[in-house]
Amino acid sequence: MKKYLHSEFDFVKLADVYDEVSVWSAPFGQKLLDIVEYKPNISAIDIGFGTGFPLTELAMRLGESCMVYGIDPWKEGIIRANRKISYFRITNIKIIEGYAESIPLENACLDLIVSNNGLNNVNDLNKVLSECSRIIRDGGQFVQTMNLDKSMYEFYEQFESVLAELGMQEEINKMHLHIYQKRKPLDEIISLTEKHGFTIRNLEHDRFSYKFTDGTAMFNHYFIQVAFMDSWIKILPKEKTELVFDMIESRLNKQAHQLGGIHLSIPYVMINARKEK
Repeated sequence: MKKYLHSEFDFVKLADVYDEVSVWSAPFGQKLLDIVEYKPNISAIDIGFGTGFPLTELAMRLGESCMVYGIDPWKEGIIRANRKISYFRITNIKIIEGYAESIPLENACLDLIVSNNGLNNVNDLNKVLSECSRIIRDGGQFVQTMNLDKSMYEFYEQFESVLAELGMQEEINKMHLHIYQKRKPLDEIISLTEKHGFTIRNLEHDRFSYKFTDGTAMFNHYFIQVAFMDSWIKILPKEKTELVFDMIESRLNKQAHQLGGIHLSIPYVMINARKEK
């Protein structure tokens, strides 16, 4: 008897795992999942799977003839992902707690590598791409998604304007360095990827908007605080942090009143590459 004919899910427990895709990750992930070449009997890895997306979705779509590894250093995220894996009864996932600069897999053992907006968060992108080249078989597919360096330019324009008004050129330089470290120019990403033996088959550009009523709502949003606020604060001297953010918030609120809200642009790209034979 087919096991899926006897799937009895506990809807009380379902509530704990049902919100498996964040608003932020979904647009990138959908683009990635659409370009993956689904084949039986392959091995894959998701680099930087966070709390389990697109890891669990990819494993279920590929099916049980395939094995999907996931690597991430976030212990709490792994706990959350394991709850989903257990609840959804996924048997073809192996979790690795660790960093992508050193992936504990054999040479040329994978057919597919994916990373959904994850490679821009690694410490050494060159080393990670070297590892990707090492573990993938010739002809294997490598799919990356990432937001680009013009992400949230509406905020960064106000940030730079305030810093300039206050004569804080050193902090402006730090802001630009922060953007570069987190969101390198696409040409540089492509060059590094090709350096490690991959051929870019196609690029797909897209964008979405992160919308808020005003600057106050934006700064208080949990994801802005979790993903961005700490890095922004580190750019500033402690004694001027409150002043700078008060000025930015005021300007964003004025802009929101004039334009009908805050629209943060998130341009992103899907890079579909192949390891050359």
